[in-house]
Amino acid sequence: MDTAKIFGVLLFGLIIALTMYVTYLASKRTTGTGDFYAAGRSLTGFQNGLAIAGDYLSAASFLGIAGLVALYGYDGFMYSIGWLMGYVIVLYIIAEPFRNSGNFTVADVISYRLEQRPVRTAAAVVTMAITMFYMISQLVGAGAIIHLLVGIPYEVSLIIVGVLMMIYVTLGGMLATSWVQIIKAVLLMSAMLIMLIFIAVIFKFNLSSLFGSIINGADIQGIGKVGGQGIGFLEPGQLYKNPIDLLSLGITLILGTAGLSHLLVRFFTVPTAQAARTSVVWGMVIIGTFYFVIAIIGFAAASLVGEEAINAAGGGGNMAAPLLGQVLGGGAGTIGGEIFMAGISAVAFATIVAVVAGLVITGAGVFAHDIYTNVIKRGQVDSKKQFQVARITAFVIGVVSIILGIVMKNFNVAQLVTYAFAVGASANLPVIIFSIYWKRFNTPGAVAAMLTGTVVTVVLIILSPDIMGEAALYPLSNPGIVSIPLGFLAAVIVSLMTKPEDKDKLYAEMTVRSHTGLGAEK
Repeated sequence: MDTAKIFGVLLFGLIIALTMYVTYLASKRTTGTGDFYAAGRSLTGFQNGLAIAGDYLSAASFLGIAGLVALYGYDGFMYSIGWLMGYVIVLYIIAEPFRNSGNFTVADVISYRLEQRPVRTAAAVVTMAITMFYMISQLVGAGAIIHLLVGIPYEVSLIIVGVLMMIYVTLGGMLATSWVQIIKAVLLMSAMLIMLIFIAVIFKFNLSSLFGSIINGADIQGIGKVGGQGIGFLEPGQLYKNPIDLLSLGITLILGTAGLSHLLVRFFTVPTAQAARTSVVWGMVIIGTFYFVIAIIGFAAASLVGEEAINAAGGGGNMAAPLLGQVLGGGAGTIGGEIFMAGISAVAFATIVAVVAGLVITGAGVFAHDIYTNVIKRGQVDSKKQFQVARITAFVIGVVSIILGIVMKNFNVAQLVTYAFAVGASANLPVIIFSIYWKRFNTPGAVAAMLTGTVVTVVLIILSPDIMGEAALYPLSNPGIVSIPLGFLAAVIVSLMTKPEDKDKLYAEMTVRSHTGLGAEK
């Protein structure tokens, strides 16, 4: 084993040891459902902001966006803009009333004044669809990064990550998951800033030099001839030939953020509504900084690494950032280059492990809390039994995700994640907004919106060019421009066409609670 692989294995081992120790400490404090699902509401606004960033900045952000920018220029850059803008909606419309209206899951909020069993069942379907799409993208990134660095077969890499995430969740719950995400956010931002400094030095702290090298090519001392893709690389149309496809992507990324179940439940981990708002602001600062830096990294990879080398590494461009790290450290075959790539890869590994842990606990919570406890057992179950069900569910989710990750190994992880965003925007967002703000909204409208949004999104994804190629029946890569309006329309039309529910008192209670926090601290 060469020096780079030895260094990579040591870094991987160090990260695993650190996160396992955090999980061990958290397991001693995880004694009830409040600890398992919501970290005992013990995080500060700043800590939760870091955890939100750690949860949000997934393999899709680190590996996928860097790859898309490196291969497709402007079209790839739109991913980073869309994901950042989504948090404006979360801050002004969702964060505070959502945190005040629920306890552990998204279904707690949307079923507050509606019929519990049908709404919780439909919400579970939506959450599991989001979780699976998101989980697959992370595992695809994990398999690619470990295989590239250590040489372990892709399938074995997925199993390693799957086992780790199940340990984090089953032993430490949300508290361990939150601190793993905080550690990951710090590591990721540190790695990005170090790469940015190297890039700045190479291009003499001048963005024009970077983009000039991409357009016209340049001769960089110590690296050689780079860039030369032409001006078209910085114009729309490299990835999405149809402007409607780019519009659909933008709508999905901006609205989808406010409908992602595993991000929304983070607002239950803070003690007050003010802390929820604070955590969103800190999250936006960290996430905004990251997306600016990752776009620069992507463009630098386009110039310094090149399309041919990125495509040769496989994975739809997922290896652009690690390969750039190799170049920044001195190039392939040099000790500095290989060690730098190993360090970037280890951070990517930490990124993936942290995000999948958050996804698993969300999926496990949905089944154990919503389906088993509130639908099957109608609320009549002790917390010990709910623990057992959550842990079994975490195992099942891990196994299914590993299998699907093997099947979809050649997809770009950022593109896979947009499917989760499409489900969140089409199925979750309409119901969350109408549950909080629309008095006439009822149970049939909620169920119709969630099922319509989920089914239409999944069907259009299957019929899209990404899955069916030239035989595609739906012409766009992203379903959002169709599925999101249909989700909102289903909620409105079905609610107006069905009998109003006699829930005025519950709506009044929810309105007061969502905007004041009264009753939300228990």
